[in-house]
Amino acid sequence: MERVIMWFRQDLRLADNPALDFSCAAERVLPVFIWDPDLEWGPQGAQKVWLHHSLESLSHDLAEKGSRLIVRQGPTEKVLSDLIAEFEADTVVWNRCYEPAVIVRDKGIKANLKAQGIEAHSFNGSLLFEPWQVKTLSGGPYKVFTPFWKNALAQERTFDMAPEPQALPAVATRHSSEAIADLALLPTIAWHTEIEKFWQVGEAAAQQKLNHFLDQDVVAYHEQRNTPSVDGTSLLSPHLHFGELSPRQVWHTAQQHPSSEGRRVFLSEIGWREFAYHIMYHFPHTIQQAMDARFDSFPWKPDQGELARWKKGQTGYPIVDAGMRQLWETGWMHNRVRMIVASFLTKDLLLPWQSGAQWFWDTLVDADLASNSLGWQWAAGSGADAAPFFRIFNPISQGEKFDKEGRYVRRWVPEIAQLPNKYLHKPWEAPPLTLLEAGIILGRDYPEPMVDHKVAREDALAAFGSIKKK
Repeated sequence: MERVIMWFRQDLRLADNPALDFSCAAERVLPVFIWDPDLEWGPQGAQKVWLHHSLESLSHDLAEKGSRLIVRQGPTEKVLSDLIAEFEADTVVWNRCYEPAVIVRDKGIKANLKAQGIEAHSFNGSLLFEPWQVKTLSGGPYKVFTPFWKNALAQERTFDMAPEPQALPAVATRHSSEAIADLALLPTIAWHTEIEKFWQVGEAAAQQKLNHFLDQDVVAYHEQRNTPSVDGTSLLSPHLHFGELSPRQVWHTAQQHPSSEGRRVFLSEIGWREFAYHIMYHFPHTIQQAMDARFDSFPWKPDQGELARWKKGQTGYPIVDAGMRQLWETGWMHNRVRMIVASFLTKDLLLPWQSGAQWFWDTLVDADLASNSLGWQWAAGSGADAAPFFRIFNPISQGEKFDKEGRYVRRWVPEIAQLPNKYLHKPWEAPPLTLLEAGIILGRDYPEPMVDHKVAREDALAAFGSIKKK
């Protein structure tokens, strides 16, 4: 092994990168990132913004180690073939991805490389457990989280981490690279500026955020994680998705902190991420189809403009609108609110979960195919370990419970900020004088509710009743 191509994908870091660690035994290493715009379920919207800055960060970090990142774009197989010929590579290494289309592509690439006499090695750089490692007693996959995670925790968990390389071989100038800006990942219309203000991107930022959360916030995580107005969550999801941080690093660092209920619940969220990949690997159709086959005949309503109002945060339900506006501005939404807006779309509006999942895919910086699909199917009642369909979130009581003082709604729906707490989550019930004093005319300054939740709930239950006996 003399000349190795280190193919970066969703592992944009130097520390605990097993493929990079393996490549360091070679005399020459060519770090490569290939942008294939035709990749199925490739990054969209907000993810592209994050990817642009993450690649810049990785490029800087590689340069500090004496190397540089070679960026190319085009069909993956062709670009990789051209790089192999140009670099005279004898080995290609990468960390595994688990999206169904990528698995098929990577198997083909590995087979073709080996047929040409070129070594090809892939590694687990993204998960604590490979999707096939955690099995039921009968040897099959799990469909429920709790026994899955209990089994996983019972397994050996040393999670050895690869060291960050001290130095890397220089890359010859004859190997040209496109500029990251040439990938055109940033939008031409500057809607992304607030996203860039909200986030720090890259491996160093990820490590700093992890340490801060574990030092300051993890002890109270189990109490604060459901309050959207409080910075009580880790905000690590996009760093994990792009591989600026590995779950092994999270686990190892967390173990250095005192045991607490907050730490236990936080690590169980890492478990949900593992479970999402487990489900996607064993049931790949669930990225687009319901796991519960009964939902194939669910009577979803045709969209007559309701989806657009939901996307824009103009539903007339303040907690829903606050979440959708937070998503658009920051590329992220608090997890409790994700559940609320998903329930509203699928059960109050009776629009298919796939429509919501697609919007999240376009607008979330942490849009992860496994977690996004699992989360939406959970909300719709059609997936693995899903909430029962009849568990229909009331957007009024959810707002009153989790945003009692209205700080979250007032931040994201400022046009109703002057309403007293009593009416903040149900402005249509405010007396005319109260609305007047708050400077609000419903239908002009803030929309009337799209639907009556009580009526919508009955409609949803009736729709579910038409399929539940099938």
